Amino acid sequence: MSGPTSRLRNILSHLGSGTTNSVAKSPAGFDHSHHIHQLSPTFFLERAAAIEPDALAIYHVTANNKVLKRPYCEFADRARGLAYYLLKHGYKRVGVLATNTPAFLESIFGIVAAGGVIVPVNYRLKPDDITYIFDFAEVDSIIVDNEYLSLLDDFKKSHPNVPFIVDLDTDATEGELSGPFDEAVLEGLNYDRAQGSKGWSGLHSHGNHEDDMIAIPFTSGTTSRPKGCVYTNRGAYLASIANVIESGLNFDNGRCKYLWILPMFHAVGWTFPWAITAVRGTHYCLRKVDYPLIWKLLKEEGVTHFNAAPTVNTILCNSKEAEKLPHRVRVTVAASPPTAHLFEQMTNLNLHPVHVYGMTETYGPITKGYYMPQWDSLPNSEKYAKMARQGHGFVTSLPIRVIKADQPEGVLIDVAKDGKEIGEIVFFGNICIKGYYKDAEATRKLFAGGALHSGDLAVWHPDGSAQIQDRAKDIIISGGENISSVALESLLVQHPDVLEAGVVAVPDSHWGERPKAYLTVKEGKTLEPQDMINWCRSQDTISKFMIPREVEIVKELPKTSTGKIQKNVLRGWAKTGRSEV
Repeated sequence: MSGPTSRLRNILSHLGSGTTNSVAKSPAGFDHSHHIHQLSPTFFLERAAAIEPDALAIYHVTANNKVLKRPYCEFADRARGLAYYLLKHGYKRVGVLATNTPAFLESIFGIVAAGGVIVPVNYRLKPDDITYIFDFAEVDSIIVDNEYLSLLDDFKKSHPNVPFIVDLDTDATEGELSGPFDEAVLEGLNYDRAQGSKGWSGLHSHGNHEDDMIAIPFTSGTTSRPKGCVYTNRGAYLASIANVIESGLNFDNGRCKYLWILPMFHAVGWTFPWAITAVRGTHYCLRKVDYPLIWKLLKEEGVTHFNAAPTVNTILCNSKEAEKLPHRVRVTVAASPPTAHLFEQMTNLNLHPVHVYGMTETYGPITKGYYMPQWDSLPNSEKYAKMARQGHGFVTSLPIRVIKADQPEGVLIDVAKDGKEIGEIVFFGNICIKGYYKDAEATRKLFAGGALHSGDLAVWHPDGSAQIQDRAKDIIISGGENISSVALESLLVQHPDVLEAGVVAVPDSHWGERPKAYLTVKEGKTLEPQDMINWCRSQDTISKFMIPREVEIVKELPKTSTGKIQKNVLRGWAKTGRSEV
């Protein structure tokens, strides 16, 4: 074979260059890489705007209470303008402190298109934690919603040279009602024009390398400092594609209308900013979880999808505005184990659960409870119980396993697939994080034995589906019996007056530990603790050793930003006797 390629190879070989191995030779004898492109979900926006520029991309009620609508061409232009602004000023590690706004969406695409890394932070954290995260992640600039600017006062004192790009979240893009974020977008667009109007070709929408870092979302840090999870372009791309498939975002006729209840800061919105954009869906942004507004949008705007934790769905189903919708809405449910009772409530309102499970360390969801047609003939209680299982690994991941928890670190031995033996869920494959940012030891422990360890205890059913029993630290050991707080909570909420339940262990001089239940009740209902205990004693489904020793009725249960009940706070309440959120 002759020609430039073979001559170059001969010269490199003669010079002893190691670069001859940079292009792999396949068994078929081909010697090229033109069949491969680097995966990055940032490309989804450029693609969507090229295919359907006038399609509605964003619907939002702004901070000044105006309805804002943006088509994909404008969404893409603004993200591109932000990217050129960041390029012009050399910002590479960009923090985002905001609620679910168009600016947050634009930042997710613009930051990476500029070759930067997204550092999203929970605005519900204390200023000390926010300062720690932004400092640890080494941000060189921060995009911040005006409402949360004061949370950065401490950070500003220790990092006076890090600029804040403030978003006022109004319907104006120019003039006195606009703000620094809009000005940055316009400055970036003008900079692109001055450089020859290269558009997307002058950016990194395809990524430099798919294994490069795209974002550093942080864990909730309920028991220690939050850990930064290294997301890559490839992982985010494949997780996004999986969510398109598993949550049924793609329509053969029309587009999905996705309601942003899940915080975008949490695991970069479980990669749904990319997934919705990939299918040219409409992002219905929400500044806060407003149940009357959610029902208004469900009824009047024809929302087709949203993601929410079980506790959010519980309150939604029991809102006075709740009524059966005329159209089917797919609700992707995760963050904590849901109950069969909740799934039945949701289905009766035409809110159809898509049950997924995952962690920040897995880009959000990585398993799904797949509905089987044969379940249609089962009694409702049995059908919804099966739907509440965490299920199987995603299509772009590898199968999950449930391993024995009593083995030395790094030893992976499966439990029996009998639905009884309890072990730890572990993950493998494409949508596991690369590691913890600047924490080699925690990364080593996370991937001990080559699996990503969840810390969640589960059983493995004969059909291969997993079902969580509890976090290891939340199991209650009473007189030698293991009590799953999750299982007990799912039974307690079947009481007609109970809205939510949180169960923790309290010391018991005879049994070692006994359950204590914290309950909230439905609006207009009252419930006495002793009446609840008596009800438990009358239920065949609640074993005697599972009956709570104590029941406390509270106004509200403490929750994380994604609606997960904070068991560590409940344990603190049990120790101190105080119950205040």
